[in-house]
Amino acid sequence: MRHVQRHDIIVIGASMGGVEALTALVRQLPGDLAACVLLVLHVPAQHRSYLPEILTRSGPLPAHHPQDGEGLEPGRIYVAPNDRHLLVEPGRVRVMKGPKENGHRPAVDPLFRSAASAHGPRVVGVVLTGALDCGTGGLLAVKREGGLAVVQDPRDALCPDMPRSAMEFVAVDHCVRLEEMGALLTRLVATPVAPRSRKRSRQVETEVKAMKVDIPSMDDPPSPLEYAKPSYYGCPDCGGVLFELEEDGLLRFRCRTGHAYTAEALSGSQQNQLDGAMWAALRALEESASLSRRLATQARQRNHERSALRFEERARTAEAQVQLLRQAVLAAPPSGVASAESRLPDEPKQMS
Repeated sequence: MRHVQRHDIIVIGASMGGVEALTALVRQLPGDLAACVLLVLHVPAQHRSYLPEILTRSGPLPAHHPQDGEGLEPGRIYVAPNDRHLLVEPGRVRVMKGPKENGHRPAVDPLFRSAASAHGPRVVGVVLTGALDCGTGGLLAVKREGGLAVVQDPRDALCPDMPRSAMEFVAVDHCVRLEEMGALLTRLVATPVAPRSRKRSRQVETEVKAMKVDIPSMDDPPSPLEYAKPSYYGCPDCGGVLFELEEDGLLRFRCRTGHAYTAEALSGSQQNQLDGAMWAALRALEESASLSRRLATQARQRNHERSALRFEERARTAEAQVQLLRQAVLAAPPSGVASAESRLPDEPKQMS
């Protein structure tokens, strides 16, 4: 008798407002849920995550930070540790310090892609509250491999950017309020996977390899590079050339060593770099002006009038540049979180 596959791999991504959203969601899940739940919440690398303890207290399913190579078991919640990616292989998880994606480690998209590559139509990808567009690329991979896409209703999210972006680029299967999501996931887990042909995506597989730093040699690069072309931009993490990929309208970039960005995340990173460079230039100019004033004073004390005038002129020039640069720095638009308000479609492509 043929084994009936079910949607027993649930992958969840969240960022800003994610602790509250995840707490509310796990409270709704039954203790006998016949599925593994794997999730990524963006957390700072320098702080230990207490999310497993919070989720274990909030609902009937035990949550924990898994060990690398640990087997997948239904009815358990696997939480990505801080500063480690959580990936999925057939029947087990990997916990790895691979290259950052969108400046994050752990990141949502690697989890989604690896689960889609390993388990195809059995996967349910869930995007919750969060900033920018993390999760969109991973959800595209879930759909490409035959899985289901679920997003939190943006109007219900503390930070609607992530679900809005997913709705714009992905043909989502369900868009629901958080209070309805537990019942939806429970129903999907009990629903057999619909028969469908699955054509494995080589691009998804090779991007998963890149995240594992599974690269045979630099003369035979893996491949998102096979599906991409060199861009004009450098990688903010390592300075290498970024290769440009576009799928279903979503523009992404990945360097040879594996760092990856969506166009929006890359823009934010460039803005942060520019901000740092401007403050560094301001500091250098202020120090130059101060040193020139000191040299001018010393020259005058020694009756070296010509040198004193030269240093004073140098100081005035630097001080004038300081004023101009300070005005530019203070007038610059804030970097960091950008709103996706202008990208919101009226309705998702398909809603429950």
